[in-house]
Amino acid sequence: MDTGLLILRLVAGLLIAGHGVQKVSFRLSGSGLAGGTEEFRHDGFRGGALTALAAGAGQIGSGLLLAAGALTPLAVVGAIGVMTVALTVKWPNGLWVQKDGYEYPLVLIALAAALAFTGPGRHSADQALGLLPWPAWWAVTAVAVGAGSGLAVRALLHRHAPLVPVPSDIPSEGERPR
Repeated sequence: MDTGLLILRLVAGLLIAGHGVQKVSFRLSGSGLAGGTEEFRHDGFRGGALTALAAGAGQIGSGLLLAAGALTPLAVVGAIGVMTVALTVKWPNGLWVQKDGYEYPLVLIALAAALAFTGPGRHSADQALGLLPWPAWWAVTAVAVGAGSGLAVRALLHRHAPLVPVPSDIPSEGERPR
């Protein structure tokens, strides 16, 4: 079981961290901070480079902590938080990743939640530091705070569609609406 948890942590944690690296640099086929900023702008978020930096840092930090099995409840909060934001962005596209759906963020949320409840296993920094086992309420709290923080970020930073038509949608004088 401990070897399985190690594999799960390494794969999920390093993939989450890799996505963060892509948001803020040209490494791992990333498009640099400007590209990360544009991605968030395109997805309807305000905050510019600070939003991209915060998301990238959250993914890098939580991913590396998960991979190491270090401060796992805190790593779960960060991973679930950033992946909840990604899930909400992709929600309108449906489940499947082939249609840019939320399948992948959902899988990463599930993996992080599972690690919150199982713990990182014997081959982890938490075990070496004597932090295991932790009470069950830590797992419940980590998952709830992660999801809640992601939803809060979405609510606070996402631009809402304008309630009035933009000028290009307003018919000019003498033009009939279609």
